[in-house]
Amino acid sequence: MTLRLPDQRLDHWRDRLPDLLNRYSQPIVDLDCGDWMLNCSDLADLCAAVTEAGHQLGRITSRVPETIVSASALGLDASRSNTPSNTEDRPNPAVTGPSDLLFHHGTLRSGDHLQSDRSILLFGDVNPGARISSTADVLVWGRLRGVAHAGCEGSTTAKIVALQLRPLQLRIADVVARGPDDLPQVGLAEQAQLKDGVIAIEPAVIQSLQKR
Repeated sequence: MTLRLPDQRLDHWRDRLPDLLNRYSQPIVDLDCGDWMLNCSDLADLCAAVTEAGHQLGRITSRVPETIVSASALGLDASRSNTPSNTEDRPNPAVTGPSDLLFHHGTLRSGDHLQSDRSILLFGDVNPGARISSTADVLVWGRLRGVAHAGCEGSTTAKIVALQLRPLQLRIADVVARGPDDLPQVGLAEQAQLKDGVIAIEPAVIQSLQKR
């Protein structure tokens, strides 16, 4: 039995979660986050609520790739949800659905090139000598050590997110940069985006959707 967070148009998950957990009878909670976009801080609070209610958190599923990346950064068992979207009848630009997201499972090795006219969520690593490019966002659930190009048709709002962002080269739109040499902080996902025309790399901060 999977516990599902509420429809974001009706209730905020923080308001409903205590009651949902009190009525949940299983010791291990497999949680479907649906269309909620949760960052690492949100997920840490969620884990604490599950523990305080006397349960143990099992698998997390989500339709939102950023939530999956954040969960993985915390070492949680996370995967894509197959449940229907709460927002299919009311498109929300903050939610990435299956129609504009390409999922790829497997490591890209030297000589490989994965490209798409949709955002890409890759479950695996991008090794040196491999390339990944998208007209929109690039999200890597693993180590990015090859070449990544987001917004390859000119989008300056595209971003690159990875659990370990140490590429040979980054490109966003027409701007090029090398990846940092130092190792990232353990358990911290990172993102690259354009700021004032320059590629900036910083901890991945994902704005959670607020209750309407």
